[in-house]
Amino acid sequence: MTSDLPGLDDAQRALVRSWLGETALVADHSWGLTDTAVLRLRAEDGTHVAVKASGPADHHLDREIVAHQTLLAPLVSGGRVPRLLHADRERHLLATAWLPGDLVEGGAAENDPDTYRQAGELLASLHALGTHVDGDWEAAQDARAMQWLDAPHRIDARREERLRAVVAAHAHPPVRVVPTHGDFHPRNWVVDDGVVRLIDFGRADWRAPCTDLARLDRQQLAGREDLAAAFVAGYGGDPRTGSAWRRTLVREAIGTAVWACRVGDTRFEAHGHRLIDAALRDGG
Repeated sequence: MTSDLPGLDDAQRALVRSWLGETALVADHSWGLTDTAVLRLRAEDGTHVAVKASGPADHHLDREIVAHQTLLAPLVSGGRVPRLLHADRERHLLATAWLPGDLVEGGAAENDPDTYRQAGELLASLHALGTHVDGDWEAAQDARAMQWLDAPHRIDARREERLRAVVAAHAHPPVRVVPTHGDFHPRNWVVDDGVVRLIDFGRADWRAPCTDLARLDRQQLAGREDLAAAFVAGYGGDPRTGSAWRRTLVREAIGTAVWACRVGDTRFEAHGHRLIDAALRDGG
């Protein structure tokens, strides 16, 4: 019943009831490392709905609501991204139609080149939704990287000093920014009857296109030329070039290591430290 929804406060439960009627919990997909609840519900009319709720300090749900309200509508008709049903930014609550399918991560599709070709096509469609030139974007990203380094972390002093020097030396040219997913990898892809779909826009924002490949490049595409080639073919090119890409990898490494330390994800933190080593080795 709606009153039993885990991770939601009373006001959020009441709002879900006003939107969907009495609901039944099908599955709790909450990650557990943050205060965001992710629930699959069966609504009163029998449809399945994804409901996300967070606390007032979380900004990711706000980003996701804005992405649905201002960007994603052109992609909904093809059934490749969730359809927005209801949203309330003040109550930090979002409901979308449930996208059928299984997570790509951990399944057979994670090693299938066609998955990456489709993912490339999806990302190209997202990136094509708009563009503008931002003269301040690079400087803002480096300021954020320095903020991460100022936060508690377990990066040793020598590597922290090197990272600060690399970031301080970055150039800040104007950048063509596009709508990006921000967490683009198989944990946020689902596949149903061979069709790849994209979920979870909690980190959506306007960024340089190459930023959406940072996690993928150092994980699933690492050492897999077949998957990388399929992705590039689907996307229609390869944005992983030049100094902008190297700057992206440095920032991604810093953010990964420090964020994972903050939330206590030791496995992901270790991955972040490996990213730091690789970024410093490659010249930053």
